[in-house]
Amino acid sequence: MSDGRSRTLLWVLIGGGAFFLFVLAVFALVYLTLHAGGTDASITSFGDRIGVVDLDGVILSPQPVVGQLKKFADDSSIKAIILHVNSPGGGVAASEEIYREVKRIHNEKKKKIVVSIETVGASGAYYVASASDKIYADNGSIVGSIGVIAQWVNYGDLLKWAKLKDVVLKTGEFKDTGNPARDLTPNEQAYMQELIDNMFGQFVKAVADGRGMKFDDVKAIANGKVWTGEQAKAMNLIDGVGDFETVVTDTAKSVGISGEPTLVHPERDRKTLMDLLLGDVSQFLPGREKMLEQKVGFYYLWK
Repeated sequence: MSDGRSRTLLWVLIGGGAFFLFVLAVFALVYLTLHAGGTDASITSFGDRIGVVDLDGVILSPQPVVGQLKKFADDSSIKAIILHVNSPGGGVAASEEIYREVKRIHNEKKKKIVVSIETVGASGAYYVASASDKIYADNGSIVGSIGVIAQWVNYGDLLKWAKLKDVVLKTGEFKDTGNPARDLTPNEQAYMQELIDNMFGQFVKAVADGRGMKFDDVKAIANGKVWTGEQAKAMNLIDGVGDFETVVTDTAKSVGISGEPTLVHPERDRKTLMDLLLGDVSQFLPGREKMLEQKVGFYYLWK
């Protein structure tokens, strides 16, 4: 083989190797970006870490929030947890499950858990927040809406117009309570109101216990109204007015972290190659929030 061909082959091998290493580095960078979960942690910051969990949007399931809270609660390197809230609330049962986990972390794990309300922390989201050590909100944040709602669409007149009939076979008077094809009977309305009143009492008690207030004092303001962060502070519904950075600073000091704490976020959902190629199309798909309009349920929800 001539010297010219040898040199050409050498450069091809060098170029191919460099290209391979470049591609490998790109894939490694993508993988680390997707799986780092926003974690700023490093070996040097071990023990000076604060976990941050987002409670965002309508609450229709306790997951992944409960799982993320449990993970941080069991991690000895996490000194405190900040629940970053931007939610109008949601399902009664789902909100209560998250509430119970926040309360467990506070009571059993003895780990500091603080709520930072961004734009909205209302109804079920405030129910959750009431179990925390401290609640912060911006001056203009929306806070409160202590109450319960059950809502659905009655399309009985539409069926009549289309000359269709709703046929129901049931075993008891209340089995099809909330049937959207007809109005509630007086007995059904009293039954539904009894359920809502019971859930309302649970909500008021949770706020009273968490905020160190009297049950009757909370009930007196629990009319579904929302207030600004500034108003909520004067009503003892929150502990302080401040943005997320303020919450981080105050929380770090309260658990003995000197200097800038490392914020640790839960690992993000893993994405496939098709996700990377096609991008996020979730905005074009029906959101879970729309499901609220399609089924009967009870909600701690500000609408």
